Amino acid sequence: MSCRTPAPNPAADADRLALRPREAAAALGISPRKLWSLTAGGAIPHVKLGRVLLYPRAALERWLAERVEGGPR
Repeated sequence: MSCRTPAPNPAADADRLALRPREAAAALGISPRKLWSLTAGGAIPHVKLGRVLLYPRAALERWLAERVEGGPR
């Protein structure tokens, strides 16, 4: 019996519907502290399931697209 954590699988991660806070911060290119600030202020879409905080991928993509400035849309 092994207690090893499975190796990350980028293909499986791409299929996940939501990201954990560190993953969401990395995907957005911001610090976890900035993500928390946006979350606490209700400025970024998130879901709280009990003690688990998740950031739905589709909602983050829409949220980011709505904030694009300049250039053609």
